[in-house]
Amino acid sequence: MNASGRPAPPRAPARRPAPLAPVRRLASRGPVRRLAVPVALLAAVAGAFAYVGAVDPDEPGHYPVCPLYRLTGLYCPGCGGLRGAHALVHGDLLTALRDNALGVAGALGFAVLWTLWAARAARGRPPLPGLPPAGLWAAGALVLVFTVVRNLPFGGWLRP
Repeated sequence: MNASGRPAPPRAPARRPAPLAPVRRLASRGPVRRLAVPVALLAAVAGAFAYVGAVDPDEPGHYPVCPLYRLTGLYCPGCGGLRGAHALVHGDLLTALRDNALGVAGALGFAVLWTLWAARAARGRPPLPGLPPAGLWAAGALVLVFTVVRNLPFGGWLRP
């Protein structure tokens, strides 16, 4: 009811934008604006890799020790990741794989996905859709299996 005591007129249903409206908005932006976020993310990742490449993780006192390893003696999925990133920056792929194979695979996956994202953004296309739930579960299972195997006696080749 409104202030005069009469029933309020029915509201018109909210108008939904056309499904392609975000795509049109993205395509109407200039290439510099479309690439701003991918380039900013790449700059942040490159800065982190540059720092790890300049400051050796094998020298004590520069990075904290993994809390899980310190408390339990077990390796988490990230243990050896800084040493692996340091080796990658210096072009030593075999050492990087020995330190943390999952981290190297993650860096490769990031490079591929970032390239696809930047190419689509440059053309004014929307980013790729995310992983379906089954893909996320598979990625989580892979990380879990990697973590368990590297802590078992026969998984010593996966330890940093």
